[in-house]
Amino acid sequence: MSPRYNCGFMRRRGAFRNWTEYAVVLIAVVSLEWAPLRLAHALGRVYARLLDLAIPRLRRVARRNLEAAYPEFDPARREAIVDGVFRSIARLLVSFARFPRIHRGNLDRWIRLEGGEHFETALQAGRGVLFVTAHLGNWELSAFAHALLASPMSVVVRPIDNPLADRLVERRRALSGNRAIGKKDFARSILKALAANQAVGILIDQNALPGEGVFVPFFGVPACASTGFAKLAAHSGATVLPGFALWSDQERRFVLRFYPPVPMTGDPARDTATLQAKLEEVIRQYPDQWLWLHRRWKTRPEGEGAFY
Repeated sequence: MSPRYNCGFMRRRGAFRNWTEYAVVLIAVVSLEWAPLRLAHALGRVYARLLDLAIPRLRRVARRNLEAAYPEFDPARREAIVDGVFRSIARLLVSFARFPRIHRGNLDRWIRLEGGEHFETALQAGRGVLFVTAHLGNWELSAFAHALLASPMSVVVRPIDNPLADRLVERRRALSGNRAIGKKDFARSILKALAANQAVGILIDQNALPGEGVFVPFFGVPACASTGFAKLAAHSGATVLPGFALWSDQERRFVLRFYPPVPMTGDPARDTATLQAKLEEVIRQYPDQWLWLHRRWKTRPEGEGAFY
């Protein structure tokens, strides 16, 4: 996930809560890793359903988002998309849990590459590659697989609030050789990687706080989007490539699809709008694979009422 900054007082998390949450996460991960694959997928769907039941706010947020994004859809169609989101989460959980078992020899059972020529051409430019991506499809497998298919990359992440779970997640993310870039001094680390003609992946689909972004159209509704990506692209001259690991029902595996590069003008607001428009275009093709559970439209223009 992309970095976020917390303002003001934040309650300290107790050790009991951290260890309890960690135990739940560990049990889920271990069971998904070691169960026969067919059973693991069934368990993944159960865990996703339990998440849905345990945190009803997630489905409420998704419904509100879809009402705004797809007012032309009837409630049943929007509800089907939300159900699809939880199925997508289940697929992500299974693949993430099995990272220790995924290697070059069996990677094609999980994912194949499409549009790799765009990445090769970008590397030839010699200014680094900025992957613009989102919580769409399987963002965890996307980065993991790229390291095995091409070369390790740097990924901008937001640490999980639970430090025990965070260490577990980061260990698995690094198994294929990828490097995590945290929010501390992340701009310098990104620019250093790009200067070495390496790839960096950044998720751009989260709500930005006031003062950190600009309002751009997103599904016809103004959304506050960070201008950080566009500024990094302008400063570095890196090639900007959209890339997503999208589930194919026909193939029963993911497709890591790289799209043609997105030209940047150097105008942060204009380029941010362009990137968000590209993201919307892809989400519209795979609506049940985007994380509608996130409060994407939380930040509102001045004078506008609360969205949620």
